[in-house]
Amino acid sequence: MSSRGGTDPDDLDIWRVERSADGIWSKPQRLPAPVNSTASELLPREDAGGALYFGSSRPGGPGLTDIYVGKLRNDGGWDVSLLGPPISTAEQEYEVEISRDGRQLILVGQRGDGRSHLYRYQREDGRWIANGRVPAREDVFQVGPLLSPRGDRVLFGQAASERDSGELFLADLQPQVDADWPPRCGE
Repeated sequence: MSSRGGTDPDDLDIWRVERSADGIWSKPQRLPAPVNSTASELLPREDAGGALYFGSSRPGGPGLTDIYVGKLRNDGGWDVSLLGPPISTAEQEYEVEISRDGRQLILVGQRGDGRSHLYRYQREDGRWIANGRVPAREDVFQVGPLLSPRGDRVLFGQAASERDSGELFLADLQPQVDADWPPRCGE
């Protein structure tokens, strides 16, 4: 995400860089419309199949910010669609993490209390079904979810107190988890 090259520093767009085989990064390339719009695009995440999930404040969605999914076509263009209810609502949703198997989604959104919290969804019969919140504190915000490869744990940022900017926390999403994830520092 960057506002580079624009006149409005609050208008964030999604840019892409590629790394060559020799480790050199390409120049950033702004993704075209309809991925980017005249509104802000936020916190892109790619799923295992290459679909790009991102938040956007563009008009046409039910809330102030909503979740969209973009798919690259063979001709190089993009198809972008709103990820509708129950993911996008009249509230604010702006970041998602999709499990490797595409069956779980963790949503970052502000719903009711003015703080970002993490919400869980399960994909069943082609639909997203709400599965409650990630176990975390009610009185502070959460951001930046990262699901484990098995989708049994989630790592996220959370304020440790009202005065702290945040620390990393880990929540188990099921009783039997892979205790070796995330890898420990120094391993």
